[in-house]
Amino acid sequence: MNAGLDVGFIGLGSMGREMAAQLVKAGHRVRVWNRSPAPVAALVELGAAAAATPAEAMDAEVVVSMLADDAAVTDLLLDERLLAAASATVHVNMATVSPELARRAAELHQRHGIGYLAAPVLGRTDVAAAGNLNILAAGESSLIDQVAPLFEAMGRKTYRLGERPELANIAKISANFLLVSAIEALSEATALAEANGLAADQLVELLAGTLFPGPVYAGYGSMIAERRYDPAAFRLVLGLKDVGLALDAGAAAHVPLPIAGVLREALQESIAHGDGERDLAALGETARRRGGVGQG
Repeated sequence: MNAGLDVGFIGLGSMGREMAAQLVKAGHRVRVWNRSPAPVAALVELGAAAAATPAEAMDAEVVVSMLADDAAVTDLLLDERLLAAASATVHVNMATVSPELARRAAELHQRHGIGYLAAPVLGRTDVAAAGNLNILAAGESSLIDQVAPLFEAMGRKTYRLGERPELANIAKISANFLLVSAIEALSEATALAEANGLAADQLVELLAGTLFPGPVYAGYGSMIAERRYDPAAFRLVLGLKDVGLALDAGAAAHVPLPIAGVLREALQESIAHGDGERDLAALGETARRRGGVGQG
């Protein structure tokens, strides 16, 4: 029987804890680190080991990180002394971060003899808990081969997007930009329907059964129709982060993204009204509020 890989896992947020759990269940030897202790304790109960520091996690053969944003990755992992002392042969960064960070991280890891892969994922927490994520991987192909057993444990399919790690981040940012665009459009369409006397659930059933089948319109549509935004599987503040990444990437490549500007405004308005920690579907409330629909 395959003994599995020796894995350090850094970052046990709502997605990271489910992904790390899949690795433990698949028989990999996993040591976990997180700023707050509760997720670590939960993973230890499943069979993981606790790492006292990120440096201890970096002593595993393979390191997987799932941190919130560029700042967290930079503060915790892009440290010359940490990388110089690490025993890891490859670091798999599965967070949604900027292409610029991916390029900088790859160069820094290379200087210290550590392979670097970008492998952000498509899927919410329930998908992660079922091991059915879609993994967007980019970097040296031999490194992707090395960590393929981990991707097989966490996901249902791995998309190989090239040798440059930042290509995976561009794919994820583009996908999330389109996702937020769809939710905003659905929110506005729902408000329009309700303002004119058509029930939101009727509109969603119609759309998901005809023009727009699939999880986005059916899943987010039902949440908007039912005004069901808690607990959040994809927090609205993270949607704002991702739209910001799209705008930054567009500016760097001289690609205008006018819809992204509209999305940023709607997301900022939602956060100003206290919906930042709710699910991204809470954009539905902003559209209703703007149209004076269902208020009071």
